[in-house]
Amino acid sequence: MDLSLKAKGWVELEGRRLGESDVRAILLQKPGAISKFGGEFFLEWNGCKARDHFGIMPGDCPPGAVVCSGKELGRVDPNYPLIDLDEAIRIAVQLRSDEGVVALSGGVDSALVARLAGRECVVVGIAGSHDLMHAKQVAEEFGLTLNQVIIDPASIEEALAQVLAVIPKKDPVNASIATTLYFVSRWAGQHGWQRILAGQGADELFGGYSRYLQTETLAEDLEKDFLGLPRQLARDQAVAGLHGAYFSLPYMDLRVVVAARAIPPEMLVQGGVRKRPLRAVAERHMPPAIAQYEKKAMQYGSGVMKEIQKLAARRGYKRSLQDYLLEICKKEGLDIG
Repeated sequence: MDLSLKAKGWVELEGRRLGESDVRAILLQKPGAISKFGGEFFLEWNGCKARDHFGIMPGDCPPGAVVCSGKELGRVDPNYPLIDLDEAIRIAVQLRSDEGVVALSGGVDSALVARLAGRECVVVGIAGSHDLMHAKQVAEEFGLTLNQVIIDPASIEEALAQVLAVIPKKDPVNASIATTLYFVSRWAGQHGWQRILAGQGADELFGGYSRYLQTETLAEDLEKDFLGLPRQLARDQAVAGLHGAYFSLPYMDLRVVVAARAIPPEMLVQGGVRKRPLRAVAERHMPPAIAQYEKKAMQYGSGVMKEIQKLAARRGYKRSLQDYLLEICKKEGLDIG
């Protein structure tokens, strides 16, 4: 039987990376084994399609689905057992570290990925921004190559129009995050990298948002934010796709998700400290000062949000960033969404 396979991303089975010939052989001989595929992938073959469990890799079938002739015939769920969080993160990073570049902002999420991956890193920001300075300190501590992408207001406004054309939700927070990621993925694409290892998912899994410190409904908030991750992933991958790249997310590896969600919520945020279990793992691999460092969200640490606010004010939208974004959408003929 002839099998015509198109594959995006990468596949693993029981912790072993599979080459395209391996995937082809399994689809021919044991097609049911696809339900146990891990990794970040979108596969097409002989009228069928399949996508990784969380839908990290973009594709035109639902996350975690096996679809043939338009009908869902199965689910992709490796069903990993619960293992130690440190081990889960190390496996997740190791599986992704054979190629690519690490998006390093200097916070514990990206710092741990960078430390374990040992790969070249990239950081973006306005000249003198927090992320540029802190990422430089972290990279020097780890002995890693760091590429600093310094951006300016003109390039931000130009990027905004492209970002707003592809992101699902066009509001200031999503637009500023996506614009920051735009410059990361543009640099990666320009330098021949498709895979960008990044720390997305850590805040939702480990309690990283500052609002978790005040909430009285931590468990519910964490669950709601976790369920909102697909929309964030769609945003980020759409931006990366503009440059022929994709974000590879160790914290969204199902092993890590299983380990993280087994931790009681009250242990994630304690004594005014967020992401306590993740920081505990990080301290085994780096100096405590880096593992415990509290940094700003990327849109603030990079200086992108502040520059967008300035751009809006100069265009007459001092009081409403949303109106500024809507004006860009109208000018570009974009659906507001």
